[in-house]
Amino acid sequence: MTESVVRPTPASPTPPGGHLLEVRDLHVEFRTGEGVAKVINGVSYHLDPGETLAVLGESGSGKSVTAQAIMGILDTPPAVIRSGQIRYRGRDLLTLPEEQRRQVRGKEIAIIFQDALSALNPVFPVGWQIGETLRHRDGMSRADARRRTVELMDLVRIPGAAGRLGDHPHQFSGGMRQRVMIAMALALNPKVLIADEPTTALDVTVQAQIMDLLADLRRDLDMAMILITHDLGVVAGVADRIAVMYAGRIVEHADVRALYRAPAHPYTKGLLASIPRLDVRGRELSTIRGLPPNLMRIPTGCPFHPRCPYARQVCVDVVPDDLVLADGRTSACHFAQEVHDDRAR
Repeated sequence: MTESVVRPTPASPTPPGGHLLEVRDLHVEFRTGEGVAKVINGVSYHLDPGETLAVLGESGSGKSVTAQAIMGILDTPPAVIRSGQIRYRGRDLLTLPEEQRRQVRGKEIAIIFQDALSALNPVFPVGWQIGETLRHRDGMSRADARRRTVELMDLVRIPGAAGRLGDHPHQFSGGMRQRVMIAMALALNPKVLIADEPTTALDVTVQAQIMDLLADLRRDLDMAMILITHDLGVVAGVADRIAVMYAGRIVEHADVRALYRAPAHPYTKGLLASIPRLDVRGRELSTIRGLPPNLMRIPTGCPFHPRCPYARQVCVDVVPDDLVLADGRTSACHFAQEVHDDRAR
């Protein structure tokens, strides 16, 4: 690895005993002509240096909106952050003036968007698009930006990088476009990388290549990473911890091995059961009945109760607290221990 891609020591170290990034009780709603959608309902999670946190859930669960709130790129209106904190190195990003927030965005925390073809500008060559960030944010000359762009494209394993600077996005395959997006996100040497559905619309082989690349980059560049996905199979060999989201809330938060071994929330159990298994033949694939809730009319009590095989009257009447189990995980379920111990259901 060349010295030009080795990140400098950060000027603002993580506070002793604190987390690198911490989301605290975040509430976000979208105010539309049809009503108010409560998209994020008290999300809390943290990220420590050098680790990977996977955020899982169905479409509409609030994964990407939380990431956009962290980046400060929510469309406001219609989005409104009602309450909560997003603390990076001890500072609440939500209270920073926009100019200070901009210094964090990209340089400290960067994001890879899920649809590379839409995120890249079809008019400009990819080399120009990567270099633009370096010229405008780092003040590099055109020659230096060009050299760094080639290094970044080499870093993300784009073959013949120097000869592809003038190619446009449509001249790359889906997997290569995603590598271009990763190179753009790494351009300013961030300490936190948010990968929002980075393997969407890619075939299985290319998905594995992208996930291996992200894992290698996180380790080699000493980054922390938030991996957003709806696919439990994608994160098994990459994540350290998993936060499962449903209806804008974290419903289970656990070490990756503990969660795969024995989930403690019915929603997590349903997601795991729906993964096809090569060692089980002749059995119908398991599904989670029903549909995710309308966020303008979230059910009373536990929002998962209309779809839950464990549901009882208390689930309809009372919103469950986050219960801490013996192994340290949390589960927002009245019957978390029962779900955890029930391996057969």
